[in-house]
Amino acid sequence: MTGIAQLWLARHAQPLAPPGLCYGTLDLRADPAATAHSAQQLAAGLPHALQVRHSPLQRCVQLADALQALRPDLHVHPDARLAEFDFGAWEGRAWSDIARTDIDAWTTAFATHRPGGGESLAAMMVRVAAALQHARQHAEQTSSDVLWISHAGVARCVQWLLQSPAGSLPRADQWPITAPAFGAWTRFALQGPSAEPGQFAPERQKLQPPHGDGT
Repeated sequence: MTGIAQLWLARHAQPLAPPGLCYGTLDLRADPAATAHSAQQLAAGLPHALQVRHSPLQRCVQLADALQALRPDLHVHPDARLAEFDFGAWEGRAWSDIARTDIDAWTTAFATHRPGGGESLAAMMVRVAAALQHARQHAEQTSSDVLWISHAGVARCVQWLLQSPAGSLPRADQWPITAPAFGAWTRFALQGPSAEPGQFAPERQKLQPPHGDGT
């Protein structure tokens, strides 16, 4: 423990999906060997006292189950607020098959448009902000860390929520491009000045996964 409660945000392992596939809430499985590797690394690095929540999508459930098998002291709980962005009718389609005009309509109204009739980024940030507030309350009450097993989109939402004025919505060119690689994680302060909006200060990413770069 560092003395300051941390949000550990771990990304699921490489999904079993062809390159160039649009997926968010599409419930893909992750590579079992990569998941096992990630769980081993995460189990070795985590502190003993922390709350664990995970996206209900099976690629995150796989990592949560593998982690709990290695660390039976941890109690994991699903949290629908940690699910990936919902691309609606775009889910499962190749990005190259989605009309350029449809993608342009999304990037023009980036925060409020619902690509494929799915979820708007503004709606996603509301649910992630609620989960982040819950994590902060837990940290204040217990002074212990929180682990989220989640997705790149959720990690980017956390970055935006911590680095931007409260209530602000991003343009497409403002959206964070960095996120943990598949099977990797990063940490954010949940207490102190760096946990307040406008003071984004993530700690370094920890794990280098066995393959892929998460881009």
